[in-house]
Amino acid sequence: MVVLATIAVGAVLWLAQGLILPVLLSMFFALIGNPIIRVLRRLWIPRFLGALLVIVGGLFLAGALGNQLVEPAGEWMKQAPKELKELAPKLRAMTKPVQEANRAAESFARAAGGESRPPQIVFTEVNEPYKALTTTPRMLASVLAVVLLTFFFMVYGENLQRNAIALLHSRQQKKLTVEILQSIEDELSRYVLTISVINVIVGLVFAGALQYLGLSLPEALLWGTMAALLNYAPYVGPLIGIAVMLLIGMTEFDGAKALLPAGIYLLLHTLEGQLVTPIVLGRRMRLSPLVLILGLMVFGSLWGIIGLLLAVPLLVCVKLILERTEGMDGWARLLE
Repeated sequence: MVVLATIAVGAVLWLAQGLILPVLLSMFFALIGNPIIRVLRRLWIPRFLGALLVIVGGLFLAGALGNQLVEPAGEWMKQAPKELKELAPKLRAMTKPVQEANRAAESFARAAGGESRPPQIVFTEVNEPYKALTTTPRMLASVLAVVLLTFFFMVYGENLQRNAIALLHSRQQKKLTVEILQSIEDELSRYVLTISVINVIVGLVFAGALQYLGLSLPEALLWGTMAALLNYAPYVGPLIGIAVMLLIGMTEFDGAKALLPAGIYLLLHTLEGQLVTPIVLGRRMRLSPLVLILGLMVFGSLWGIIGLLLAVPLLVCVKLILERTEGMDGWARLLE
């Protein structure tokens, strides 16, 4: 029954991702904005107005950053085929032993089986413009839904919690539920906001280092933003970032300097992951690397990039619930 229930929950999470992901993303952004709204309320600013200021400010910053990144991203997309073509001889030289091994294995398989590879038929889609016309409105609707839900979670989240707790009959259940919800909101919002600030600083420092190496400011901001976003996915994100930085370094620089972008990225990630984040957050929010990898694999396979973004906050939320539930603290320690 447990196995069947797990399979059923996984199927529902995958099939209903169009409904679940906007809700989870809006809760994620609301957790980032709630500490800022509390500061604004201490300044006698109403919660409604404070949430509106946070939403407008976040959209303004995202729009300003996107405006700065659109041009270098488009230029890089145009130049990427040419740069990768120039990079092809270097990559072929590096992968030559692997290619020779593959050819030897294919020759051995043909000699052993005596069969030739059947011709392959490649199908191409001809409806790309029509797909873009149908996908763009759906994406805009999802973005608008996330913005509206974030605003409503910020404004009416407390009332929703209070009314939901009132539905419980037992006073002990109400007390336990209040403690769990307050713990999740306080600690998870602090965790998400702290990680966001650390990732922004990592991205800015990395962008400054790339500009010092000779890249233009818009291009350096592009890769700094990528580094900040990838840092939300532990282990997996930095590995992707190092691979991308190796390609960028080999296309932009010559000689040993080509390894500097990946080296700087690895150094920043090591300092952040092993020194800065443990000091700022302490051991309370730490999760087992094995649990993190499994969580990233599960949520990444279910929801793609957004799943990688939400994996760590969801695991932290589960850990906090287990710590506050009687008899489940052993499972919480298992996640550490």
